[in-house]
Amino acid sequence: MSLPIRFAAALGAIAALLACADPGSGVRDSADRPNFIVVFVDDMGYGDIGAFGSTQNRTPAIDAMAEAGMKLTSFYAHPVCTPSRAALLTGCYPIRNGLQTGLWHPVLMPGDPQGIHPDEITVAEVLRDRGYATGLIGKWHLGDQPEFLPNQHGFEYFFGLPYSNDMSPFMPLNPRNHPPLPLLRNGKVVREVPEDQSFLTGSYTAEALEFIERHSKEPFFLYIPHSMVHVPLWAGEDFKGSSTNGILGDCIEELDAGVGQIRAKLEEHGIADNTLLVFTSDNGPARGSSGPLRGRKGTTYEGGLRVPAVAWWPGTIPAGSSYDDVSTTMDILPTFAALAGAETPADRLDGFDISDILKGNTAKPSPYAAFYYYRGYELRAVRSRNWKLHSDGTLYNLEEDIAESADRASERPEVAARLSGLLEEGRRNLGDGPVWPLDPGIALPETARRVGRIDGEPKLLIPRHGLEGAAAHEPPVRSKTVETKPPPGYVRPANW
Repeated sequence: MSLPIRFAAALGAIAALLACADPGSGVRDSADRPNFIVVFVDDMGYGDIGAFGSTQNRTPAIDAMAEAGMKLTSFYAHPVCTPSRAALLTGCYPIRNGLQTGLWHPVLMPGDPQGIHPDEITVAEVLRDRGYATGLIGKWHLGDQPEFLPNQHGFEYFFGLPYSNDMSPFMPLNPRNHPPLPLLRNGKVVREVPEDQSFLTGSYTAEALEFIERHSKEPFFLYIPHSMVHVPLWAGEDFKGSSTNGILGDCIEELDAGVGQIRAKLEEHGIADNTLLVFTSDNGPARGSSGPLRGRKGTTYEGGLRVPAVAWWPGTIPAGSSYDDVSTTMDILPTFAALAGAETPADRLDGFDISDILKGNTAKPSPYAAFYYYRGYELRAVRSRNWKLHSDGTLYNLEEDIAESADRASERPEVAARLSGLLEEGRRNLGDGPVWPLDPGIALPETARRVGRIDGEPKLLIPRHGLEGAAAHEPPVRSKTVETKPPPGYVRPANW
């Protein structure tokens, strides 16, 4: 049954943004190639939706997905934005491709000279080569120089932001000298994003609905990495003040409504039964709830990397099912490729094809003998089955102690020893270094690939106000020393 559409009026306000949308083409020629949609929310915590225990936020559309599909309760991303997106799109630990951090910050910043390497193989490229229409609507954050943008990495259509929505001159005090925030369509700046970002979520949803409309008769892959609920928090006009959990709840309820609209559009075109829809988050919460988990965004406790995840595919994924062993965003590429009958770059994948699990084999053990938790380039922990060992020697049984509150290392030295061996194996195969590689000579294993880097000087996609020529396109100062302290009496805006 179609879910109610709560902000139809808002769609008209952004119709102009759709005028330059890419044309649809082709006719579906093979019923054995399902469509794929990934809704990737920014900074949503494990406890931020009803299906994972939230009593603060109303998420009826996502909860209905879980009731009709599968909850992945031990689903992992990475602690912050750039590495998390790299892992999802390439199917491997981001330390493999140099995207574990930015150049001088834990994530890529405007005008950085590096980004995803042209030789990396993304899930969009794999599916495009199998005949899929591919689109990205939302936040990219894998490099903003032209050779790093989505259209160069398998996405035929792109509408959204090149990086996080806080990388804007409206950031309080703007300590990192951010330029105007550009909204892009296929690499071209559509407009400058103002301080009021309340149109963003609605515009992404409208673009997603248009993409589905255009490509409903052919196989498609649609990746929707939302900017919300990353700060600054802005909800659409129809959602402001509508929740019981402040601006955060307003934003979450707008995201939920968008999921409902997407499902309704699939049903309208009769393709719901041939579409795998995955909803998840890029890392733990910055402002929201980790639920029963310890830690938040940026940490390597469970609350930093374990995220809510729901998979929905009517008639294929058993309704009301749950998978409680380890699965990760790195499984997206191999799973989608297997379901599409596409070739996979098997020599570089750390993720696994979990399509049989999604189809109902939930008793199957996780294919991960070990899952590694990184903060920057530093290996902080490893999970093997129900046990998790931190690099400081603390050991937790996550089945019995999801909150990581009772250290079991002294009681189970044999388990600690086994996982210590896995940590050493991770150091050899993946690496273990500083929090981020300020030293370009950081030693990494032979399995590591090069990060993409441009030749010459990087330029901003959008000029700074009041400047001309090269100065208008000069990147921010690449030094953490530009941080400033707020003046006496300064109050940070409520939506940050």
